[in-house]
Amino acid sequence: MSKPVRVRFAPSPTGPLHIGGVRTALFNYLFAKKNNGTFYLRIEDTDQNRFVEGAEEYIMEALEWLGIAPEETVGKNEKFGPYRQSERKELYKQYADRLIASGNAYYAFDTPDSLDTLRKQFETEGKTFIYNHSNRESLNNSLALSKEETEAKIANGEEYVIRFKTPVNETLHLSDIIRGEVKFETSLLDDKVLFKSDGMPTYHLANIVDDHLMETSHVIRGEEWLPSMPLHVMLYRAFGWDAPEFAHLPLILKPIGNGKLSKRDGDKMGFPVFPLEWKTEEGISSGYREKGFFPEAVVNFLALLGWNDGTEKELFCLEELAATFDLKRVHKSGAKFDPEKNKWFNHQYLIHKSDEELAKQFLPIVAEQTGKIEAIEINKLTKIVSLIKERAHFVNEFWELSNFFFEEPTAYDEKASKNWKEETPQLMKNLIEVLNEIEDFTSNTIETLVKEWMTKNEIGMGKIMQPFRLSLVGALKGPQLFDIVEIIGKEETIKRIQKAVTTL
Repeated sequence: MSKPVRVRFAPSPTGPLHIGGVRTALFNYLFAKKNNGTFYLRIEDTDQNRFVEGAEEYIMEALEWLGIAPEETVGKNEKFGPYRQSERKELYKQYADRLIASGNAYYAFDTPDSLDTLRKQFETEGKTFIYNHSNRESLNNSLALSKEETEAKIANGEEYVIRFKTPVNETLHLSDIIRGEVKFETSLLDDKVLFKSDGMPTYHLANIVDDHLMETSHVIRGEEWLPSMPLHVMLYRAFGWDAPEFAHLPLILKPIGNGKLSKRDGDKMGFPVFPLEWKTEEGISSGYREKGFFPEAVVNFLALLGWNDGTEKELFCLEELAATFDLKRVHKSGAKFDPEKNKWFNHQYLIHKSDEELAKQFLPIVAEQTGKIEAIEINKLTKIVSLIKERAHFVNEFWELSNFFFEEPTAYDEKASKNWKEETPQLMKNLIEVLNEIEDFTSNTIETLVKEWMTKNEIGMGKIMQPFRLSLVGALKGPQLFDIVEIIGKEETIKRIQKAVTTL
C-alpha cells in the first residue's frame, strides 16, 4: 500500500517570497488537495547569517492571502514539530554522526584559507578545484588521518565540517515525475558539506532528515534543485531510508530575453514579483495585493505558468485547479512571464464579481477622494461600478474612470472643445429647457425625450451629444451618456451645462 501524500513548501526566511516560490507552494498545495493529502510549511532557517527579520511572518501572510495556507506549520497542528529548522538543530548532529559511523561521511579540518589557496592554485593552472574522490585522501580530513589523529584534533577543539563521501564511478539513474529519467555520474560530484563548524547542518542534511521524519512522500521544488537530487538520493540510501518521489518544476522566465524572472525585471517593466509589499531601508518593493490584484486571479495565472489541463480552458477557481491538477502535465521547459496576461486574468475576475462587492471595495477610494463618506450612497456606487468595470483591470482604476460622477469638470479637454461651435450655447440652453420638463428622470426616458426633441427640430446628433457629454464629463469619454445624466441627477446636470455655457 502506498504511503499517504504529504508534501511541503520549505522556504528560507531570507527576504520576501518571490513569485516563483509562490508557484512552488501552489503546485504542492494543488497536488496535496488532488490526492487527499497534506500540505505543510517548514521554515528552513539553518543559515542564520542570511536570516531576515519579518520574512517568516511575510511568508505565512502571503500564503494566507492567496488562499493556500498550509495545514501544518509553526504553531499550527505541529504533528511533526518543530517546523522551524533552527529549533531542531540538536537533532541533526546525531544523523551526521550516523553517517560517519557507517563510513558515508568524514570529518574535514581544512581551514577556509587553505581551501582558498587550493582554489587559486587550480585557477592558475586553468582548472577548477573540486573536493572529491580525486583529492580527498590527501587533504586534511579523517580519511587521510589516523583514527587517533582525528580524535586528538576533535578533542583539542579544532574546527571541522562533516562532508559526504560521494561514491566513485557510479551512474545514478534517477526518476523525476516531470522530466522522466535523469542520469548523474558520481565521479563528477563534489563531497558536499553536511554539517558546518558552527554546529548547524547545511541545507542538504537538514532537508533530508526533516523530509524523512516528517514523512514527506513527494518533493516538488524548482529546477534549480535538480543538481542536488543525486546527493539527496544518495543520502537516503546511506541512511537506509526510502526516498520520496521527486518533481522539479520549470523556471519562470523573464518577459523579455533569457533567464529567470527577477525583481529587477519587475522594477523595469512596472509589475510586482512579490505577493505582498516588502519594505526595507532601501525602499518599497510592490506587491500583488497592494497593486490591486485579486488573490484568486494571481493563483489562476500562476497555475498556468508551466501547466495546463490539456484543454483551452483558462479560468479556474482553486477547487477546479485542485481537481484537475496533474504533475505529469507540467512542462519541462521554462514558462515566460507575461505581465499583460497577468492583468488580463485580474480583469476576468473583476468583471465576474458582483457590482455590490466591487462597490464596497470602491467605497473607501471614493471617500478618500471626495472626503464625503456619509454622502455616498452604496446603490448609486453599485450602478456606477456596473457602467465602468468592463474597462478596468483593477478596482483602483475605478476613480479615474468615474470621477465625473462625483465632481463637476474643472477643465475641458482641448481637442473635444473644438466641438463647441457658435450655435452650441443656444442649443445647450434649449436642451436645459427640455431636461427641466422631464419628470421621470431615468436614462431611457431622458434619452427618448431628448432624441424626440432633436428629431422634431432637425438637430443633428453631433451638435448636441458631444457638447452635452463635454459639459458633464469635461471630455468625450465615459459610459452611456444618459446613464451619467440619470446618476448625477437633473439639478447637477443642468448646473454643469450652465457652467460649460459660461466657461466655453
